[in-house]
Amino acid sequence: MPLQRRSFLGAAGLLASPRVLFARALTERRFIFIIQRGAADGLHTVVPYADPAYARHRGALAVNTTSALKLDGSFALHPALGELFRLYQQGEANFFHAVASPYRERSHFDGQNVLESGGTAPYQLRDGWLNRLTALLTLPGKAAIAFSPAIPMAMRGTLEVATYAPSALPPANDDLMMRVAQLYAGDAQLNPIWNSALETRGMAGGSRAAAGRSDSAAMGRMAASFLARQDGPRLAMIETEGWDTHSAQAGRLALRLQALDSLIAGLREGMGPAWSETVVLVATEFGRTVAVNGTGGTDHGTGSAAMLVGGAVRGGRMIADWPGLAAANLFEGRDLRPTLSLDALIAQTCAETFGLDPDRVAQVLSPGNPRRPPLPGLLRS
Repeated sequence: MPLQRRSFLGAAGLLASPRVLFARALTERRFIFIIQRGAADGLHTVVPYADPAYARHRGALAVNTTSALKLDGSFALHPALGELFRLYQQGEANFFHAVASPYRERSHFDGQNVLESGGTAPYQLRDGWLNRLTALLTLPGKAAIAFSPAIPMAMRGTLEVATYAPSALPPANDDLMMRVAQLYAGDAQLNPIWNSALETRGMAGGSRAAAGRSDSAAMGRMAASFLARQDGPRLAMIETEGWDTHSAQAGRLALRLQALDSLIAGLREGMGPAWSETVVLVATEFGRTVAVNGTGGTDHGTGSAAMLVGGAVRGGRMIADWPGLAAANLFEGRDLRPTLSLDALIAQTCAETFGLDPDRVAQVLSPGNPRRPPLPGLLRS
């Protein structure tokens, strides 16, 4: 029976992404933004164990200080973050606390929009700060990729970016792929899309079959298979989910943190020598309440924690203007009070990564936001 074009449109769609024409970049630096969708609890991630109010507020949910990974005399990492702790000890990771975007309400959708757009209010801007950063770099070819089924808000804008997400379906055999290629060979519209999809598929290499979205380490290695290439993209975004822990937080968040740790480990392993030129920023839309709710979880809050990881990071530092967790110090009587601007952290990280003017980067990535005092140098020169 002859092949019908319509029969294979679905197969092409599973592989297709915007046409990928990666070219040798003018910079060796790679920047990866990992978003924690769902409002990750910074107090459970980077634990302020020396604050006397921490244990009082958290009760049974408080992370055990005997198993926590001590960063200094005030803060510790959750014990699930062993890889990140090793990177901290090696001077390749910094942690930031009491961090927030300008958003002060508690809607996931609005908070993520503010974080990803760089605006001061939800839906104020129509494009994302990562797309605007890409435009600043003027790199040849396609410089940015989202490891996601769709283009996330942070990467939407005037510049075209690539997307790639591993499929859960069994891989097609070579005979099927050849027959589809023959079917599309004479189609001026579909043939370039198909060839681009195959090119992107090939860049994922042998890691694509194992990189199911539930396998965080494999996902990291798969992303690295794009980014480590000399002709690969220089900016990327990875989405992680499941951080909305209203109930049974202890067990659920331990699994999410372990997955994040494995993702970072996979990236480090897969990047190989290019890890020395890599910067990874991990952040969430807002934090969670200081006190525990009635179901062993926490509710939507404000201040949280952020991470800066990579071989290019001047690490081994815990950076926080700690506001304290005493009742009088809480934001609106319930949340960790933000003292560090997430927008400022993003802008300075991007400026240092690519050698750009910090004021110009801040104006482009977060227009309308007040300028903040610079942070101590974040990356190696």
